[in-house]
Amino acid sequence: MQDEQLNTPELDLAILGWDTFFQRAFAAFDNEKFQPARVMAQHKGFFEVRTAHTNFLAGISGRLRHAARGPSDLPAVGDWVVVNRTKNLSDRAHIAAVLPRKTKFSRKAPASDMDEQIIAANIDTVFIVQGLDLNFNVRRIERYLAMIYDSGALPVVILNKADLCAAAGEKRAEVRSVAFGVPVHAISSVSRSGYDELSPYLTQGCTVGFLGSSGVGKSTIINNLLGENVQRTSEVRAYDSKGRHTTTHREIFVLKTGGLLLDTPGMRELQLWDAESGVKDTFQDIDALAGKCRFRNCRHDSEPGCAVTQAIEEGALSPERRESFVKLNRELECLESKKKQEFWQKRKPDEKKVPKDVKRIIVAKPQQP
Repeated sequence: MQDEQLNTPELDLAILGWDTFFQRAFAAFDNEKFQPARVMAQHKGFFEVRTAHTNFLAGISGRLRHAARGPSDLPAVGDWVVVNRTKNLSDRAHIAAVLPRKTKFSRKAPASDMDEQIIAANIDTVFIVQGLDLNFNVRRIERYLAMIYDSGALPVVILNKADLCAAAGEKRAEVRSVAFGVPVHAISSVSRSGYDELSPYLTQGCTVGFLGSSGVGKSTIINNLLGENVQRTSEVRAYDSKGRHTTTHREIFVLKTGGLLLDTPGMRELQLWDAESGVKDTFQDIDALAGKCRFRNCRHDSEPGCAVTQAIEEGALSPERRESFVKLNRELECLESKKKQEFWQKRKPDEKKVPKDVKRIIVAKPQQP
C-alpha cells in the first residue's frame, strides 16, 4: 500500500458512526486546519483513516506521541481522530489527537508487565464467535463476556458451524445458562442458516466487532455478510479444530446497509485489564450468592458458611463455573498488585532527586544541650 490518498467515493460520516458525542469533542479542533476521521485499519507504522471524502494513510504526530502516557493513549482501530488537512497528495496526513472513546475493548498487552492494549474502540456490539466443533468452550465465553461488559459494548454469542453439530440446541442452552440475558444465535456459514438473525445488529452507523479464536470462522462470516471475499480464510486442523491466523490486522469494513464490521486476528492470549465490574456482571449468580456467605471476605474455596459452596453441593451451581469465577478474580488481584508495585517503583527515582543537603538535615540527630 503506497503512502497516498486512496480513491474512495464521498461518504456521510454518520454511516461511519459519527454522532453528536464526537461532534462536541471535535468542536475544539473545528477549523480549516483539521478534519475528523475514523481509524479503519492499522498497519505497521501507519493507520488507514476515513473522512467524509476519502481515505488517508496517516502517521502519528510527534506532539501526540510525546504527550501519550502509554500505548492506550495512541490511536486504535475504531477511534475517531483529528487529522490535518493535506493539500499535497504526496504529504502524509498526521493524527493530531484522539477523540474521547464511547467504548474500548482492551487487554493486558502480551509480553508486557503493565501496559494496556486497546484492541478496538467505539464498538457498539461484539460478536463472540465460537465453533460448534472441538473449539466450543464455555469457560472461554465467560472470559470474553467479562471483558466485553467492562468495555461498555453489548455482547452477542454466535455459535458457528451448526451444520457440524447434531446437539446445537443443547450447546445453545449451555451458553444461555452462563450468559444471562445475552442473545445466542446458532448459524451455519455453509447453508447461511441463522444469518437473518444477525440483521438487527447491522444497522447504519453501528459497529460490530468480532472476537474469537483462530478457526471459528470470523472471516468467513464477514465475507458472507459483505457478499464478497475481502478476508482470506483457511481450513482448520481436523484433530483440534484450530486454524491459522488468516486475519493479520484489525480492519473495519462498511456494509451496503450502512453497518460496520470490525475483524480482529484470533488471539491466543487474552488477559484481563481492569475488568472487575465485567466479572461481576458475568457472574451475577455467584455475586448474588456471595452476599449470603458468613464472611464478607469469603474466597468461596474452603471457608465455613460459604453460600457458593452450598449451592454446588445442592447441584444449583457447577464447580467449573466457580473455578472460572475464582480464577478471573485472582487474575484481577494479581494485576492490581502489579499496578501498585509499578506505582511505587516509579516514585523511587523521584525520591533520589532530593538534594544531599536536605537529606543531611533530615537524618541529622538533634544536638544535646
